[in-house]
Amino acid sequence: MSAVVDVAVHGDRSDLAAGRPLLLLMHGYGSHENDLAGLAPYLPAGFDWVSLRAPIGIAPGGFAWFPISVPGRPDAAPVIAAADAVLQWVRDNVDPETPVVPLGFSQGGLMVTQLLRQAPERFAAGVVLAGFTLDAVLPGDEILAETKPPVFFGRGDADQVISAETTARISAWLPGHSTLTEKVYPGLPHSISGEELADVSEFLVEALQAPAPARP
Repeated sequence: MSAVVDVAVHGDRSDLAAGRPLLLLMHGYGSHENDLAGLAPYLPAGFDWVSLRAPIGIAPGGFAWFPISVPGRPDAAPVIAAADAVLQWVRDNVDPETPVVPLGFSQGGLMVTQLLRQAPERFAAGVVLAGFTLDAVLPGDEILAETKPPVFFGRGDADQVISAETTARISAWLPGHSTLTEKVYPGLPHSISGEELADVSEFLVEALQAPAPARP
């Protein structure tokens, strides 16, 4: 199965500088590439960013990374296919020496964990906002358990979209597969707050200054 990833790029793609960190912004279910682009002014200076459009069109005018079958427990095949498509875009468009950090919200947050699991050697860190992880054992999990790249996981305690069971699964999985910064925001629904963006910005600066995880 293949998927096409459309992208919206901040500025001319030729401005993406080799070696300057690149954020991959990935929206949630039913949204589009212009959504998380609005976060860019609140993220650290010195980062380039691209905002990716998910491959599956849904009415009216939105997109999804994978179909919703059982909420919080998607089928593995379309998730893997979507991550493969993003990885191909990275290979085709990003210098191999550029540090890349996926940042995703909700379904896009699952895409962050999926990218780390499918290509653990490619990403410098990850940012999961109100997201989750695929309920499966994948080949990259063993490498992540050894290298433990920095990951920020932020969520609100009033989120009524991502179930408590789904949240508990990622909260249990991340400590064994990342160097985790987890933040819970009182009263925050299925959304992103200014406080959370400030924490993400601080995390990104610290994570990209840290030595890269050792590769096995």
